[in-house]
Amino acid sequence: MGKSTLHVLKGVDFGVESGEMVAIMGSSGSGKSTLLNILGMLDVADSGTYDLDGKVIKDLDETKAAIYRNKFLGFVFQSFNLISYKTALENVMLPLYYQKINRKERQKRALKFLEHVGLGPWATHHPNELSGGQKQRVAIARALVSEPKVLLADEPTGALDTKTSYELMGLLQSINDQGITLLIVTHEEDIANMCKRIVHVRDGVIVEDKKIKQVKASQYVE
Repeated sequence: MGKSTLHVLKGVDFGVESGEMVAIMGSSGSGKSTLLNILGMLDVADSGTYDLDGKVIKDLDETKAAIYRNKFLGFVFQSFNLISYKTALENVMLPLYYQKINRKERQKRALKFLEHVGLGPWATHHPNELSGGQKQRVAIARALVSEPKVLLADEPTGALDTKTSYELMGLLQSINDQGITLLIVTHEEDIANMCKRIVHVRDGVIVEDKKIKQVKASQYVE
């Protein structure tokens, strides 16, 4: 703003291996969401390098960035970001439309992923007819339908009650077990402990990075 410059991240240096499930933790304003946005190519770092699947992500215009996002990444947000006037099935189909896949194939693949998250019977329901947990499952199906290599989730349980949060983490753990890499921003300790590694960010710096013994969500879900 004006001549004022705010350095959000300060020399962050870390790597994530294929198949990891990493929690990024930090208080509000610590820089964790900015870090996730850079990884998701929604924000651009002022300096440094970012490699994704062996490709240096640099100087991409929005069209190229969108192609990379579609190819490599899936996004899950706290607020679900579903389109209210579209059904669950149509919301999940949307990323495939931008990949120019024909409608019949889009429907087939979208239904497959809705069934994968346990929402096949709700395919024709609109978001206002779904619970918070069901909306987040639709959002996860939408993120998975492009078959990304990495799933980026920003506070995915932030708007959910504890029981629903644990059910959702069970789903994310099963997705990770299939080989998809997950990075989850959270400020909740119990959610972070359901990952396999925790990265703590404070004032734009990584202050701790440790592998942990993963807590299985299934032990809390009947």
